[in-house]
Amino acid sequence: MNRARRAALLFLLLLGWTAALAPPARAQREPVLVPEVSQSLIEVRQGFTGARLLLYGAVIDPEARGAAGDYDIVVVLKGPSEPVRIREKSRIVGMWMNAQSSDFRSAPAFFAVASSRPIAKIVDERTAAIYELGTQFIQLSPSGEIDPEEQARFARGLVELRRRQGLYQENPGGVRISEKVLYQARIDLPSNVTTGRYTAETFAVSRGRVVASATARIEVVKAGLEGQVVTASRRWSFFYGLGAIALSLGMGWVAGRFFARI
Repeated sequence: MNRARRAALLFLLLLGWTAALAPPARAQREPVLVPEVSQSLIEVRQGFTGARLLLYGAVIDPEARGAAGDYDIVVVLKGPSEPVRIREKSRIVGMWMNAQSSDFRSAPAFFAVASSRPIAKIVDERTAAIYELGTQFIQLSPSGEIDPEEQARFARGLVELRRRQGLYQENPGGVRISEKVLYQARIDLPSNVTTGRYTAETFAVSRGRVVASATARIEVVKAGLEGQVVTASRRWSFFYGLGAIALSLGMGWVAGRFFARI
């Protein structure tokens, strides 16, 4: 065996020993979240009064370092993002009128947080801001030039407005952990919920650090006659627009004829 082959064989043996002695990858030692939702499809029909979602799952620790009860669980349910303009009313010449305004590029239409304990007792503010673990940490993406203090004031106004509408929710203690492995949380969707794709993000937190996360998808769609109208408006937008114009003209003509006889 020549010198080059012996060097190559020695290199392969050293590489094999190194791989055998190396510890397993860090990702394999981290806990794993297995999330589920009670409904992955919610149909909004006429007379829809809202829905209650059950988000549940398990925390699996491959190394069995401790009970899953040592983890805190936070569930964040977010609806589709949409641009929003917030206007502030001021009293001008004895009348309430629109004054200042602020635009946000991507405000979630729905936002709910449920946790096994209050967020302040689980993580610090920096971690909560990174993962949006609370309504005060929603990343609203303001647009335009405006004073930062004014932006913060308008952001608080948007959050408070949607909180009163039931669209922004916080429920500390809303996640229950049982058997030190399983968890469950219930989140209510109001009747004025926006259709679209929702994401349910679940975080396992240990000693102030997010150690595992998982995401589930939920679709909220219109069904029945309303759903057919929405589908038609999207597939045949041109003919839908012509039909809407023709219907408006026809209703106007009928109304004119009716009142002309009175």
